[in-house]
Amino acid sequence: MLRPKVFRDDRGFFFEAWNKTEVESLLGIDDDFVQDNHSSSTRDVLRGLHYQVVRPQGKLVRVSAGSVFDVAVDLRRSSSNYRRWVGAELSAENGWQMWVPPGFAHGFLTLSPRAEVQYKVTDYYVHQHDRSLRWDDPEIGIEWPQAEDEFVLSDKDRDAPFLVDADVFD
Repeated sequence: MLRPKVFRDDRGFFFEAWNKTEVESLLGIDDDFVQDNHSSSTRDVLRGLHYQVVRPQGKLVRVSAGSVFDVAVDLRRSSSNYRRWVGAELSAENGWQMWVPPGFAHGFLTLSPRAEVQYKVTDYYVHQHDRSLRWDDPEIGIEWPQAEDEFVLSDKDRDAPFLVDADVFD
């Protein structure tokens, strides 16, 4: 998790959203980012859990408007953290950024009336390698911060496989 110093005054705020040297130093990331993505969602939209096989992407995620509950799930069988998840509230207010390493699924739930999520990725999107994992898989047990019956989901996310049937990493 990156927690940049946010400088606020009566005009607004300033912070460094990206500093390669600092990211390498704090998170040990020496990958090159090749693509920036930007999404906008309304309250209760849940996007994910998404990942890419064959050419897995690392993602550095931040929120530029509103707030989300951001989640990463380790899908590397060889990891001692396999199936474990981590989540945090990312917001325009706190400026926090989450690093989602390659081999992890990623998703978020919009907590504010509208949220804009931006993320840098370490590999290009390849449609045939795109995968989804069920957001409510009891084997993973993500503790979403609100009632699941309120979530707005895409068909892709609603119909995603459970971990037992999903493609994962060695």
